[in-house]
Formats: sequence, C-alpha cells, structure tokens
Amino acid sequence: MPIWNPEYESMPRDDLEKLQGQRLSQIAAYVYHKIPIYRRKFQEMGLTPDDIQGLDDLKRLPFTTKQDLRDEYPFSNFAVPIEDVVRIHASSGTTGKPTVGGYTRKDLALWAEVMARTVTSCGVTNKDIAHNAYGYGLFTGGLGFHLGYQTVGATVVPVSGGMTRRQLMLLEDFGATVMTCTPSYSLVLAEEAAELGINFRDRMKVRVGIFGAEPWTEEMRREIEERLGLEAYDIYGLTEIIGPGVSVECEYHNGMHINEDHFLPEIIDPKTGEQLPYGAEGELVFTTLTKEAMPVIRYRTRDLTVLHAEKCSCGRTVVRMEKVRGRTDDMLIVRGVNIFPSLIEKTLLNVDGLEPQYQIIVDRSKEQLDRLEIRVEANHRFFDPIDTRVLDQLRADAESALLQTLGIRTDVKLLGPNSLERSLGKAKRVVDKRELYEG
Repeated sequence: MPIWNPEYESMPRDDLEKLQGQRLSQIAAYVYHKIPIYRRKFQEMGLTPDDIQGLDDLKRLPFTTKQDLRDEYPFSNFAVPIEDVVRIHASSGTTGKPTVGGYTRKDLALWAEVMARTVTSCGVTNKDIAHNAYGYGLFTGGLGFHLGYQTVGATVVPVSGGMTRRQLMLLEDFGATVMTCTPSYSLVLAEEAAELGINFRDRMKVRVGIFGAEPWTEEMRREIEERLGLEAYDIYGLTEIIGPGVSVECEYHNGMHINEDHFLPEIIDPKTGEQLPYGAEGELVFTTLTKEAMPVIRYRTRDLTVLHAEKCSCGRTVVRMEKVRGRTDDMLIVRGVNIFPSLIEKTLLNVDGLEPQYQIIVDRSKEQLDRLEIRVEANHRFFDPIDTRVLDQLRADAESALLQTLGIRTDVKLLGPNSLERSLGKAKRVVDKRELYEG
C-alpha cells in the first residue's frame, strides 16, 4: 500500500530524532516568547529557551493539562493575533468550558498533510468516493477528514451525522467506497439497514471504514467488519493537538502510526510524571513541534497506551501507539477496584448472543455500597418469541465472564433489540450516579 510522504513517514530513526530535537528547541523558544502561560511555567521552573537543545531536554519542560487550556479560554493560549487565525474548532465541553483550537493558514496546510497521510494509510486514493459521516462544525472530525480526502483527490460526500436512512440511501446511490464515522454509529447504520431488509455487504460498495473519536475494542472491530463487509481502521486524534491526523493504522493493524515529525509523543507514569521507555504502559503525552496558532508543550492526554518504535512491515519508521487501553480520568473505581469501560466492552462482546450496544450504570445503595449494573442488548433471536430460560442462562454467562475479568460482581440486565438510545456521534457508555450521594 502506498505511503503519502515517505520522506518523513519512513525517515531513518536517527535522522527523525535529530529533526525532532531541532524542532523541539525551536518550539520551546516560540511558546516562551508568544504564550504567557508558558513563559510563566518556564520562569517558575527556572528554565529559559536556551536550556532546551534537543530531545534529552524534553523531560525538563513543564506539562500542560486540559485545565491549563480551559483557564486560558477562549484565546489566551494562542501564539498569534486573532486576525491570523482563519479557523476555530473546539471540544464538546461536556465537562466544563470547551478546549478551543485555533488554526492559521499554515496550520490548515499541516492538517491537510497529516490527514492525507492518514487516509492514504487506510488505502484511500483519488479513485475513491468517501462518505464522511463525522459531524461538521466545531468538532474537528468532519472538516479534518474533508481536508484529507480533498488533498489526496478523493470525491467527498460531506453528509455529516444524523438522518440514518438517508445516509444508507446515499451510500448505495453514490457508490461510496470509503466510510468515515464513529464506530458506534457504524453499527447504527448496520442495524438500520437490517431493519429495512438491506443486505449492507451485498448492496454497498464500501470496502474501507475509518473509525475513531471514541474508544473501541478489537471485538467491536470484528463485529463491524462482519456486519458491514469492510476493513476497519482505527485512528486517534484530539482537538488540543490538531484533531484527527495524530495517528492511524496501516494495513497491518499492529498499532497506530504517529506523525511524530509534527507531534512528539512520550509515555509517562501518570502518578509521578516520570518518562517511561518504549513498551511500557502509561499516560500518552504530546508536544506539537510545528503548530503555529496553538502549540502545546507536553500535553497530558490522560489516555493510557503503549508506544513501539520498531520499524513496521509497511515501511514506516515512526512510532506506533497501541489502542488506548483506558483513561486516567474516566477510570471507574467500584468497591476499590479500578475498572475501565473498554474492558467491560471487550468482555461483553466475547459472550455469544450479546450485541455491541450497552450502558454501564454505577450507583450507590443506602448502605453506601457501590453497585455496578450493565445494561446490554441481546440478539433478537431470544425475543421472537421470548425464551426466558435461555435469557437467564445468557445473563448468568455474562455475569460470570465479567466476574472473572473484573474481580467483582455485576448485575447484568438483558434488553431487547433497540432498547438503548442510539447516538449519532460519541456513544454515552457510562452513567455514574454516585455523585448524587456525595455531599
């Protein structure tokens, strides 16, 4: 499969690390002189830009958190005057003020470049018709992928989210060969097609699906590929860095290649902040090396993953990140046990008869004991007609599998098809009601 920019994506590691060191020194000086929050952080640590001469000095630099960026809302963290900013995006802001991302013309050119690398890694060319069902607007997904498709010359269908039946009509009538959306929405499309009596695999030409914006497991990948008859690729990105375009899988699906000539990754111990070696699990941290409007230094993503630096069979030499295994800030602590929603999903999808539609409810009883309830849809064959005996056994199997995986007991409630609300974007998987009892 072709590589969009082999000069950088397949650059020898020694040369790449030399380039990263040069760019790190330049960006350290840039943020010191352009962004007040970084100048304050440097001064508090007794640092000057001259102290940063190469990659070995990365660990001397201060961390940046989401709260740091929120404190500078909306534009105080921009390194350029607002008249030089040609586009603004923002995170959802569901947990407070949104994180704002600004882009100069140079930043948009950078975004187009890394998105061209992204879609090329998934096998997209100028011969493809790309059905882009990511939301267009402040969310970076829709317009980010639009840039990538345009850059490689693919035909873009900017359908955005919602109107699922219309999406199915356009997928078939326009003959889309590539589809882009959240993994949960791809399953919504599959369900809707089944309800309408449409055999998605037979009637659609889609061969590639590029999915991200929410965590998903290998089990969900297999479910999507089986139902839609396509090859599913995982991507990773975040508003604070650029949006989609930070990393993506290649045809070998052995991790997501990071565009590390622009986005310098490291893994740290989330408790101590100490750098960890390749192969160790920890918190993913990024430094943007070439951003102009809103560069960030050592941004703590809160995502837990592992980095690998070995050359990939595809020919790329850039570091690969594994699927995000959880987050340091959405980890659930239930009766003293650390639980990640992705681990619950993985377990459920390994139980035959359960569907990939679920919700995790954490509640606290009057006795102040935490209770973990998993609501999950079962396959329609158990409800037409309802087979109580089989459903009871399925529930027992699910609870047993979760007990073995999590180490605590859960209450599994089996629901019929389409019982849980479907999301047009990121699925809301966790409802934590314990806040109601905290005074």
